[in-house]
Amino acid sequence: MIVAAALAASVTPALAQWREWDADFDADRKPWKELESRIPSYPKTEDLVAFDAGAASAHRFYVDTRSLSVGEDGVVRYTLVIKAAGGATNVTFEGIRCELREQKYYAVGRADGSWVRARKPQWRRIESQDLNRHHGALYREFLCSGKSPVGSVREVLQLLRSGTPPTTSD
Repeated sequence: MIVAAALAASVTPALAQWREWDADFDADRKPWKELESRIPSYPKTEDLVAFDAGAASAHRFYVDTRSLSVGEDGVVRYTLVIKAAGGATNVTFEGIRCELREQKYYAVGRADGSWVRARKPQWRRIESQDLNRHHGALYREFLCSGKSPVGSVREVLQLLRSGTPPTTSD
């Protein structure tokens, strides 16, 4: 009985100190904050690298190598060029946040080579649908490994150019 009381008396301050340290540690965590992104120069044909988004689409998909960046906020930003089977070309500057499997449009390219900021830019969950299959392919096969970017811009470009997706557990 005396031993139990002595043990309890010595453990209680240790537990209180541990809880205090735990609270301090958690308080040091800062909420995620998106970095401000600059819209890149308009893509040139010679800077585009094609990637396969699957057989469900007759469109051709490209990433502009000069616009690709891996931010300290965990967002991979890039210019996406989609050449539709019917001849139209769509150009967007966007980002993928690997941690939450989300995508966001920052700007839309115009035919004259200029940009217009996206209306109501917001993060949207990347779902496995035919409509946005290219975002799923970029997320899963080239830009993200689990909840983190694959690595540096150089590593992402190697994956895109080789067409070999990374091995992931996601």
